[in-house]
Amino acid sequence: MRKAFSIVMAAALAGSMMAVTVSASDVANADKPVAWFNRQPSNSQTGELDMDALTWNEDTYYVGFDAKQGAELQGEMIVDYVKAHGAELDRNGDGVLGYVLCIGDIGHNDSIARTRGARKALGTAVPDSSQGKESIETIDDVDSQPIGTNTDGSATDVQDGSITLDDGTELVVRELASQEMKNNSGATWDAPTAGNAIATWSAAFGDQIDIVVSNNDGMGMAVFNAWSHENNVPTFGYDANSDAVAAIADGYCGTISQNADVQAYLTLRVLRNALDDADIMTGIGTPDAAGNVLSEDLFYYDEETRCFYALNGAVTADNYESFLDATAPNAAFSNQLSEDDAPVKKVWLDIFNSTDNFLNATYLPQLQNYDKIMNLEVEYIKGDGQTEANITDRLANPGEYDAFAINMCKTDNAAAYTAKLQ
Repeated sequence: MRKAFSIVMAAALAGSMMAVTVSASDVANADKPVAWFNRQPSNSQTGELDMDALTWNEDTYYVGFDAKQGAELQGEMIVDYVKAHGAELDRNGDGVLGYVLCIGDIGHNDSIARTRGARKALGTAVPDSSQGKESIETIDDVDSQPIGTNTDGSATDVQDGSITLDDGTELVVRELASQEMKNNSGATWDAPTAGNAIATWSAAFGDQIDIVVSNNDGMGMAVFNAWSHENNVPTFGYDANSDAVAAIADGYCGTISQNADVQAYLTLRVLRNALDDADIMTGIGTPDAAGNVLSEDLFYYDEETRCFYALNGAVTADNYESFLDATAPNAAFSNQLSEDDAPVKKVWLDIFNSTDNFLNATYLPQLQNYDKIMNLEVEYIKGDGQTEANITDRLANPGEYDAFAINMCKTDNAAAYTAKLQ
């Protein structure tokens, strides 16, 4: 999927037009292009999309990835591994395959989907009664609440499942424990918290823990480094961060690539097209003048909700070598735009958490791969992962910018940003 990027081109771009400075246009702030990304404007309790935010103006879009497809893929990856590796995974031989689950943010649609996907695949899912569900048809119907501890199988938000191995052996599957990895300051998806959690869980459950499932690689690698590597316990994450992919050679069992290169490109591309009054699919579904285009297997667009979604791919011991550099740009959409067609514009862009591994180690470098080729002068703002004010307070003069790319702390809080653009 990834192609080598020309070293010569990279060197040329490094000294390119970014010395040029331009001032923002006279367009009213409320009419300037907006790209929500990574955290979809939505109700953190129900997942209902915030259409007021997604249709803020005619040049507003969301860029993310297909959370459900990725969640189901992670679940399939785990089940395939379990079936292939058989009863050897049952470390204490009790006939119960016990797993612990690191949950990122209980109010985040992506985290909710990953929790649901793992539970549905492993047979431990129960219907989400809080949403009136009585049966499970899709992962949307699955209860995603953390359970605390469940060594006796009595928790009500999950049930004991079963899995038939390739050799015909049947094992009970039990979610021993799960919790939201939230630190004392309120930041979620917190890797140190996951490292502390596995210390507590392993002390309490010992060799009952046969598998670790994590909503992302930041938490997954914290657990892997702190405990599961030494104890040879299969650990699965999500994001295909470079350190996690490299660790597959050393026993990390798998992760999911959400194609950060595609997401980063789309985040800036929708702004570029809006700024140029171009068709929104220019350089996306149809080639631009420089030849940039995304293939159909990398994304799709939901016109009704104005959302672009990158598709996901499983990364395992069979293919990890091609994903080792998560920050490598894709040559198929890395061609420099002409300033004649796409004059330099200024963009304000924030990263919700300065310590989030995926966003800072993977997504941000990808954004920086593509900002220059699109003639976008981007100011990158990093938040504390806890409060919107830590970010919005630094949007004191939106009139200085031509467009905005927004990564919220909480999915409910889009209005905190649009209020700054009134």
